[in-house]
Amino acid sequence: MGNTIRVRVAVAGALTAVAATGAVIGGQPAGARAVATAGHVQTSIKWGECPEPAPGAKRNPGQTCGLVKVPLDYRRPGGETITVAVSRIATAKPGKKRGDLLFNPGGPGLQGLDMPGQMALTLPKGVLDSYDLIGFDARGVGHSTPMSCGLSGTSLLTIFPYPGAGGSIEGNVTNARAVARQCATIGDKLRFFNSANTARDMDRIRRALGARKISYWGQSFGTYLGAVYASLFPRNTDRMVLEGNVDPAKVWAKMLNTWNQGMNDRFPDAARVAAADDADLGLGSTAGEVTDAFLALADRLDRKPAMMPGTSVAISGALLRGVTYQMLQRNELLAPLTRFWKAAADLSAGKAPADADVAVLRQILADAPAVKGVPADNQATMVLAMLCGDTTWSREVDSYADATAAARAKYPLSAGMPNNILPCAFWSRKPIEPVVKVTSRGPRNILILQNRRDNATPWAGGRGMRRALGDRAGFLGVEHGGHFVYGTGSTCADKATVAFLIKGARPAKEASCDGPRP
Repeated sequence: MGNTIRVRVAVAGALTAVAATGAVIGGQPAGARAVATAGHVQTSIKWGECPEPAPGAKRNPGQTCGLVKVPLDYRRPGGETITVAVSRIATAKPGKKRGDLLFNPGGPGLQGLDMPGQMALTLPKGVLDSYDLIGFDARGVGHSTPMSCGLSGTSLLTIFPYPGAGGSIEGNVTNARAVARQCATIGDKLRFFNSANTARDMDRIRRALGARKISYWGQSFGTYLGAVYASLFPRNTDRMVLEGNVDPAKVWAKMLNTWNQGMNDRFPDAARVAAADDADLGLGSTAGEVTDAFLALADRLDRKPAMMPGTSVAISGALLRGVTYQMLQRNELLAPLTRFWKAAADLSAGKAPADADVAVLRQILADAPAVKGVPADNQATMVLAMLCGDTTWSREVDSYADATAAARAKYPLSAGMPNNILPCAFWSRKPIEPVVKVTSRGPRNILILQNRRDNATPWAGGRGMRRALGDRAGFLGVEHGGHFVYGTGSTCADKATVAFLIKGARPAKEASCDGPRP
């Protein structure tokens, strides 16, 4: 969480109500149908070179890229247009191709242009033979007419703030007002960058590919995006995998609130890793002792941040918790996370960390490399565009203070962050349309993958997605920790996912798989 941390960001969700502008019909805002033919609909893509990747990033040599032109405002399809950057790895074999598989990594605000290459490394031949792999940067993200509020120095720790020492949110309120005021400078345009319009863009991608239907694999926020697409365009939806799920009924504030229980469910996995290495780490010999040590360390760092040697970086309680939240999302990051805790504890106690621990600190806290052509605050801007632009938020500051205090008492590990005030409380523009209602109407062609101990999109999110989609979806729950299901150690889950993509074989309405424990 934050653009200074080199671990994968996967933001779950965050909001509630909505401003009325009319119903949505057939994927178009009400009133748009009569003028739908006024705007040009692209029916092909000119494939060529891709934008320059971030320094050090690897890219599949077979990947090509192109642009799809879409309306800024689908209510005025003949008006201003923006472009969506799309990528393709043509893996399908002649005579075996059954379609195109579109990917979205979630965030919101994460770039997805190189996701096909990342997924190609993990998918078996049967899937690759059956699909061309398609990626895209969602509207406003990355190379898709990137948006920027000009938020100098603002990280996701500012967007999703932890209270100050003793639980005060005064500083958070000040920051939230400032960020909202800054984004108001582009508010007239930013309000069109919402989930519904992003789903409509996905259908424009389908049409540009020349596909009658499109398959889809969405992770985290991408699960909500997929569910919105399946609700707006049920007849255009082929096989759909939703991994690490948002509850469509809790968009967005109530979904953020689920992070409290998610942290309680997931943190013990890392605490057990630390306890097993107590002789070296000295954080406790049981998960309970490690948890107590972590909470005490976070409290000390709230009151007196520790400087990292040779840098201007201060490790605060918020930074400790933010790094922890992110690294809990992947099992392979649990051991480095415990080293981070030890190094932070040593610094807080006035001790010099071991060289190996300093190396871990530097790696975790290194600045993310800049991507040419993409504003530094692009992800932060697009997180806010989606969360604040999909639904309205309470503007009662006292209600956030009360909810934060109650959550801190009940869920000390998350320290009130999921209930804290966001810039959405001061957003300058109301949503342009109601939130899309995700329903069970449509073909039975969706597979929900959900880990039991997922701190970013907790178990409750998967259950909520299952309720919303009803018989349209099969549900596969995995007794596993972390944010990602496929390719993380559950052979059962991997086989079920592959069988679904190749054969359309869904598990029973309610199925479960074992998963490895750290």
